[in-house]
Amino acid sequence: MDTRITGTGVALITPFTAQGEVDYEGLRNVVEHVITGGVDYLVVNGTTGESATTTEEEKNSILAFVKEVNKGRKPIMYGLGANNTAAVLTKISKTDFTGVDAILSVCPYYNKPSQEGIYQHYAAIAAKSPIPVMLYNVPGRTGVNMTAETTLRLSKVVNIMGIKDACPDLTQALEIAQNAPAGFQLVSGDDMLTVPFISVGGKGLISVLANAYPAQFSGLTRKALNNDFKGAAKDLAVFTEINPLMYSEGNPVGVKQVMENLGICGAEVRLPAVKGSVGLQAKIKAAQAKIKQEKERETETERGKKLA
Repeated sequence: MDTRITGTGVALITPFTAQGEVDYEGLRNVVEHVITGGVDYLVVNGTTGESATTTEEEKNSILAFVKEVNKGRKPIMYGLGANNTAAVLTKISKTDFTGVDAILSVCPYYNKPSQEGIYQHYAAIAAKSPIPVMLYNVPGRTGVNMTAETTLRLSKVVNIMGIKDACPDLTQALEIAQNAPAGFQLVSGDDMLTVPFISVGGKGLISVLANAYPAQFSGLTRKALNNDFKGAAKDLAVFTEINPLMYSEGNPVGVKQVMENLGICGAEVRLPAVKGSVGLQAKIKAAQAKIKQEKERETETERGKKLA
């Protein structure tokens, strides 16, 4: 396992032009923004990157571009999963993993396999992959929850490094953290559960909002990993208002609007997703203004302490 893949990962968005093409200059801006902000690793071609609506050619091109911009500064995790096991194995055999440190593979969706089917799916992927595999449990999107029992069973499979878990049941996270073998990484798949996940034994998160606020999420994650849960929770609470807006009209509609407001890239998405409504845009703008005000207050407080 690559020990650098811990802490704050960012599920990179894929910017598009008004004509619907991949906006590579916008993508460059995003990558530089999150690296400068201190994230620990990059996740390319995840669901936040709109992998459901990018072609195989685009996926390959996006990965190559991110590697070029990154220049080895941060580890790269590549989203590679589907509900057709054979297709995933074929994709693995055709992918150039040079410069890629791990795979993030989503739990099979729509066909709702049994827990045994989920186990066999991931065991096959782990056996085929030339690099470590991180499981991804996101029952809100897949329609099936990978249980703690199945996760713990998979934690003993060679080449499986951990799980990004977006299940809101913290008892499941607790069971995994307490019973998984040493080195198996439990990672939060929900920004607002970052601190609770770490408090029960998690090792960080893969974040949506870190696209826009990489320094803040990297900072609060480090605080939590250093057992400053009170400070981390205070920092996380700043995002209580804006976080649900990221998903109210579908991900990554919300975070792309945030990025456009910050001047980093445009807010265009691909159908069937559409840009945020006028109402959503107004709510996001107001929430961002509050985050900015809170940051300014913190800066003034720190300045006052130094002058005292």
